[in-house]
Amino acid sequence: MQSKSQKIALALLLCNIFITFSGIGIVIPVLPSLMNELSINGSAVGNMVAAFALAQLIASPITGKWTDQYGRKMMIIIGLVLFSFSEFLFGIGKTIELLFLSRILGGFSGAFIMPAITAYIADITSESERPKALGLMSGAINFGFIVGPGIGGFLAEFGIRVPFFAASALGAIAAIASIFLLKEPERQEQPKTKNGKKVGWKRIFLPMYFISFIIIFLSTFSLASFESLFSLFVDHKFGFTPRDIAIIVTGGGIVGALVQILLFDAITKRFGEIMVVRWSLIFSALLVFMMTIVESYWAIMFTCWIVFVGFDLVRPGITSYLSKIAGDEQGFVGGMNSMFTSIGNVFGPIIGGILFDINFNFPFYFAAIILIVSIAIAMFWKNQRQPH
Repeated sequence: MQSKSQKIALALLLCNIFITFSGIGIVIPVLPSLMNELSINGSAVGNMVAAFALAQLIASPITGKWTDQYGRKMMIIIGLVLFSFSEFLFGIGKTIELLFLSRILGGFSGAFIMPAITAYIADITSESERPKALGLMSGAINFGFIVGPGIGGFLAEFGIRVPFFAASALGAIAAIASIFLLKEPERQEQPKTKNGKKVGWKRIFLPMYFISFIIIFLSTFSLASFESLFSLFVDHKFGFTPRDIAIIVTGGGIVGALVQILLFDAITKRFGEIMVVRWSLIFSALLVFMMTIVESYWAIMFTCWIVFVGFDLVRPGITSYLSKIAGDEQGFVGGMNSMFTSIGNVFGPIIGGILFDINFNFPFYFAAIILIVSIAIAMFWKNQRQPH
């Protein structure tokens, strides 16, 4: 069982990540209006998202190693400060160059925050407690998206730049709270790595890691190819307003959070992470394709609310699996998890943006095809442990 101090630490981490992602969610409803104001097309939006991911990709292997070397708390605080500054820059940005700089700094912030928080949770939980804790982490992310868009839609009434300044303020609050309330965790004794094992980059290609990383890449690649343009999709195709977009994201966040908090731990214990990931990929492929054929307002709303549920289960499922097999390499695995996520987030939005400018539905067709490839690979995935 977790001690009282560990429970408090976990609660603080969840609050931190909730504040960060509510800050991200705040800006979602106003993106189409901002893009129209600056006369930016789908490709430019995709490239900005890719710039964020490219920065995260470059930094993640380094920050994952730093998480093990210099501690979890420091990395979390640095990441939150960078996040706050990047959102402030986006709020004052009047040129495409400044917006790109903001996204690059935001990518660096993600590279600092996610591996550190994932490793922190691994430090303060037992193997049996970890799936629940990681499910709560994903639930906090989703809940941030629930609250964020509603706040963003309200703040947009005072100007479409206001939500970005609000996100910056939330990031600053999270950083200050971390400085005073978080303590560096005591790391659990993990099985030591054996002599003769592959080291450094070569460890990526070990069977125990490689398939997991490939599925992370492909699932993120498919999600990013349409998610980065999702608000533009419903704006252009269905004429949805910022209020409608806020309802979509809020409803989807509620459904995703409920599934993760109430079901993830139970179904993972019953079926195992690998089986959960397989079925989540299948569910995602079907729902992504459905997005292209629904037409009525409430059919669109309902499909939008549940389209992300499968993706919401893939991430904690793979993260939980990796944390169990990583031994004393929690920081390495967290960094590689973030790196492969970033690779998908680099190329997905670029391709999605190009496809979106050709046809609104093409990013969704593309995502469904990539998910089918992911499903095929996942069928060869087997549970493995550290070699002894």
